[in-house]
Amino acid sequence: MADYAGKLVLVVNTASHCGFTPQYAGLEALNKKYTAQGLVVLGFPCNQFGKQEPGGADEIAQTCHINYGVSFPMFGKVEVNGANSHPVFRYLKDALPGVLGGRIKWNFTKFLIGRDGKPLKRFAPFTKPEKMESVIVAALEL
Repeated sequence: MADYAGKLVLVVNTASHCGFTPQYAGLEALNKKYTAQGLVVLGFPCNQFGKQEPGGADEIAQTCHINYGVSFPMFGKVEVNGANSHPVFRYLKDALPGVLGGRIKWNFTKFLIGRDGKPLKRFAPFTKPEKMESVIVAALEL
């Protein structure tokens, strides 16, 4: 995450076969619109919810790029809950517990991290990227 120091970071646990998968388009739109101002979107594929991310890294990248034009960084598949939870998600869940406390409810849970590395806001899976824009703009102006 040191590569993103000084950036406003939106971390998203993603899945290519989920009802929320069309959110990739909105995430890409935010990424393109605000990258020059310092926003970076980071996708972390996860197969923990309904086995909705079954493919390997190449298949995931191809699906994201071909179907949604995703150009933001996509990482390798991670776990977001449980003993093998990725450290980024452990940190974010501790800082911004949701409805389920220290757990992530489903794919496309989103976390906005300030330029100083401090988590600012957690967004539910059903929150469309377009609905997050005003919060992102305000955070970019800080």
